[in-house]
Amino acid sequence: MKETDKQQLIRTLQSRFKRHGERHEGVSWDEVLGRIERSTDLLRSLQAMEASGGEPDVLLEAGDGTLAFYDCAPESPAGRRSLCYDRAALDERRENKPAGCATEGAQAMGSQLLNETQYRLLQHCGQFDLKTSSWVATPPDVRSLGGALFCDRRYGKVFVYHNGAQSYYAARGFRTRLEL
Repeated sequence: MKETDKQQLIRTLQSRFKRHGERHEGVSWDEVLGRIERSTDLLRSLQAMEASGGEPDVLLEAGDGTLAFYDCAPESPAGRRSLCYDRAALDERRENKPAGCATEGAQAMGSQLLNETQYRLLQHCGQFDLKTSSWVATPPDVRSLGGALFCDRRYGKVFVYHNGAQSYYAARGFRTRLEL
């Protein structure tokens, strides 16, 4: 990553961090910046999250106080929609294959799909996916039966649904998490 791109990304992340202090009360930007600057892999992943429309910001996770960047775009990131769940689902499709799958998209960015608990944490920090939905990490027992889980927010509530893992929709994408 060129130095000018790195500095622009850091300015964008800092601005978002300051605008949304409610997402990470008690966390200093200097602490976050120190962790970012120690890892070129972290910077590359954050750039990929930002470039695909994720609008990453820091969330303080309950319990152990882990800091992680989450995709905080109001809707499922536009650069990550119309994808089935995973490679097995993509390979199962015979017709009208999507361009890719959510699990490989997250892996390519060096991040992880949110799981249901993490998705609910995100929703405590704002209102997300009011018009879209997002694939979430699916437990093996559900996936072994051909299904996958996705979430959204409607009627003031967070909902978890299931669908065939090979399905894809223009309004369904995926959100990721990147631990600091």
